Parts: sequence; structure tokens; C-alpha cells
Amino acid sequence: MSNEYLIQTRQLTKSYFSKKAIDQVNLDLKKGRIIGLCGPNGSGKTTLIKILVGLLRDYKGEVKINNAHVGYESLPFISYLPDTTYFEKNMKGTQCIELFEDMYSDFNKEKMLELCQVLEVSPEDTFRTMSKGMQEKFQLALVLSRKAMVYLLDEPIGGVDPASREKIMNTILSSYAKDSLLLISTHLIADIEPVLDEVIFLKNGQVVLHEDCDELRQREQKSIDAHFREVFR
Repeated sequence: MSNEYLIQTRQLTKSYFSKKAIDQVNLDLKKGRIIGLCGPNGSGKTTLIKILVGLLRDYKGEVKINNAHVGYESLPFISYLPDTTYFEKNMKGTQCIELFEDMYSDFNKEKMLELCQVLEVSPEDTFRTMSKGMQEKFQLALVLSRKAMVYLLDEPIGGVDPASREKIMNTILSSYAKDSLLLISTHLIADIEPVLDEVIFLKNGQVVLHEDCDELRQREQKSIDAHFREVFR
């Protein structure tokens, strides 16, 4: 595998009993790119991201993050936003910030507080009193406040109202480290298409398309969203 890429997979396969959630996935993803991991629910997006993070280990094939094996070696390189809330309901935002300060040497508290203002969430609130959208925005701010090599965002706009999605995408675009790799998992293609450099279509656990967005639009003479609807209809 090459040092040119921040994420590489070879023949990556993950099965749940007889069903393959990820099937022979080969990827080479460079730094300095924003990449959409797109597919309908059940296509394998979350499974793939959990493998990249190191949460799922019983898979076949090979995975490297910054040329390191997934696990203890790769953890310092990755900032991960899961698709669920993972803090205790009675925790205050300030306690979550303290936890991230203790856990990650690349965490920037000042940046976190600035992002909270931009996204209109209060660190003084507990998770119990935050709406689902507020919880997601707070967790996103935590993830973006790290200076990581790889950002893995699993459905970052899935639980927020349409009016907030543009603000969130603008915040992501202005906040992540520009020499890093940003992989965004979503089924809401139209909302993230303007910021993407590359797109991956995942269907039944297989990569059916991985292409530069400008080249894809030029070839198909339509938007990524319109092409996505054709592939998955």
C-alpha cells in the first residue's frame, strides 16, 4: 500500500451471518479531498465507517489509515462522528468538552466554543435538554475541533431540519483541516454535493462508483444527486 493515500482498503469484506454488509471493497483515498460516501439505508455505509474507525474487527481483507493498521496505531489520526448520540443524558456540554480535552491532544477548546456559537448550541445545557438536532450539532463541533488527518462523519445532517443543513455544511467546510481527508456518509446527496470533490456510491455493500465529481457531472451531464437517483431507483 502507498504513502500517497490516507485511507486504503483491499478486498474488504464484512459479513453478518450469511449476509455480506461490505463486499470486496477496494478504496484509495487521498488527503486534501472531501469525499461523499453515498447510498441508501442498509447499503453498508455505517459498517464501512466502523471498520475504518476500528469499532468492527472481524472482517476479511486489509485496511490502512495513514499507512498504519486499523486499531491503536490509527486512532490518533481519526476524528469520528457516529450516527448516534454517545454521551450520557445527564452530562453537560462542558463535561463533554473536558472529556475531549483529556482524551485528545489535538483538541482545540477555543475552536469548540466558537463552533458552539456558530451552530447555536450551549455547552451549559445537558444532553437531556438538547433536541436531537442540537445533540448532533454539538457532537459535530467536538469532532471538528480536533486537528486530525482523517475526519469520518456518519450522517452529520441526518437529524437536523433542512434549514440548518446549509449552515452545518458551511461549518464543516470552514472548520476541518484542509490538508486532511474528510469522508461524509449520507443519503442526502443534494445537501452535500456542492462541497464534494469525489463521490463513492455504495450499493449492497459494493462500490458501484468512485469518481471525481466534476468528471462525473461532465460525463453524465447531470448532477450527482440526479445520477444517484438513477443508480438507486
